[in-house]
Amino acid sequence: MPTKSENGLETLFVDGLKDLYYAEKKILKTLPKLAKAAQSEQVGAAFEKHRMETERQVERLEQVFEQLGKPARGKTCPAIDGILEEGSEVLEEYKGAPALDAGLVGAAQAVEHYEIARYGTLLAWAEQLGMKDALPLLRETLKEETATDEALSALGQSDANKRALQAA
Repeated sequence: MPTKSENGLETLFVDGLKDLYYAEKKILKTLPKLAKAAQSEQVGAAFEKHRMETERQVERLEQVFEQLGKPARGKTCPAIDGILEEGSEVLEEYKGAPALDAGLVGAAQAVEHYEIARYGTLLAWAEQLGMKDALPLLRETLKEETATDEALSALGQSDANKRALQAA
């Protein structure tokens, strides 16, 4: 591993790890609310499936922290807080409306896109830093996040968006 620097790539990597740990924990708290609020069984099931995946993703992050000899701690992430706040607004403003599920799917995709970007960056940094044990853990999560985004797109196109349009 390259030499450590106070403000080098390893520090940046650990900060990114903390950011994602915070984000995943916040997402874990939010997903049950989305599943319960969803009008369609399919949309609710998608949120429940992602909740179970997110639990495993938190465990993988904890493994990476352990590999680094660091405590698994989050760092407040204003980006995910803002994205989740937008999702809460959709939930409030469209509760009971035909477009609710379409809005929830869109809000969930914003979360996925953020996660995909962050995990992709961490994966690149881990490769640069020679963190061979962290690579498969980060790759697995990135693969799951990408698959969830694709599933949400399909769900929106085949179900939620059509229902919102038909009711309009």
